[in-house]
Amino acid sequence: MAFSALLDACVLYPVDLRDLLLRLAEKGLFRVLWTDEILEEMRRNIVQNHPGLVPQRLDRTIDLMNQAFEDAIVADYHGLVDAMTNHVDDRHVLAAAVRGRADVIVTENLKHFPSEACDRYGIDVQSVDEFLLYAFHLAPGTVVLAMNEQVQDNRRPLQTLRDLLVRVERVAPEFAQAAQEYVGRVSGENNELGEV
Repeated sequence: MAFSALLDACVLYPVDLRDLLLRLAEKGLFRVLWTDEILEEMRRNIVQNHPGLVPQRLDRTIDLMNQAFEDAIVADYHGLVDAMTNHVDDRHVLAAAVRGRADVIVTENLKHFPSEACDRYGIDVQSVDEFLLYAFHLAPGTVVLAMNEQVQDNRRPLQTLRDLLVRVERVAPEFAQAAQEYVGRVSGENNELGEV
């Protein structure tokens, strides 16, 4: 079974980060997990913070995520919530990770998942920076390929690889630096992997 990561709403919220994480899952670097509750939290926060956004577009994004990753949805975890000892607001996340047999929870709310609450289930908790850095060290060429595809597919005004790394750097500075150094080394004078 592939290494599995339950993605918390806070790491699915930023569009560029969500896109990158899903592309890495598509490439088989990990098996992605989430719940309807996590996706609804992501949706609610995006709609609240971006009032000009048409909610139906976000609904379509969520539908496409669920279609692309048919086995990502963790269900039947609610009965475990009361047994969780982490922060009350994120007990549903840990319960879903336990039910889904996740290896890691990827979140920016690290304080909500103390080791004494997670270790007993064999679940690691990582920031998105740590998680992306691990994926990068595992398969740097695959990660850079995914980023280049993301740049090419983007319809918004980004997009060079440098632009993407600048955006990702806000939440994953160590990963962005490692990726930028790698691209600089590999592309050298030929600049084959994108503009950095």
